[in-house]
Amino acid sequence: MRRAAAPAFEADLLAAPKAVPLLRHAVREHLGRDCPDVQLAVSELLSNVVRHVGEGSPVTLRVSCAGQGVTRVEVTDSAPDAEPAPAHAEYDAEGGRGLALLDAVASRWGVVRDALSKTVWCELPEDTA
Repeated sequence: MRRAAAPAFEADLLAAPKAVPLLRHAVREHLGRDCPDVQLAVSELLSNVVRHVGEGSPVTLRVSCAGQGVTRVEVTDSAPDAEPAPAHAEYDAEGGRGLALLDAVASRWGVVRDALSKTVWCELPEDTA
């Protein structure tokens, strides 16, 4: 039996390391179920904004049902020119694996830009979301 889709979750905030675990928890509570891959996507996308755009940058996080058992996570920031790209991390590096992790758990992901912002999004199958 398929679960009813939760309404979309949206949060506007300033990017900060302390926001990452708070939003992971808020998304889990909103969805009302274990959702480790969704929480991982939230963590990695927000952490990338903190690291590459800057702490204190305005961010919008959206989590929604994209239909057909797919959960969509989107993070919008105000740096359209900051290019998200998977990096090759050395085995002992403390960072550089975020987009590789996202690529491993998401069925697909991408970037949408306009003149003032960039949205990095991913879609996760519900059975792993």
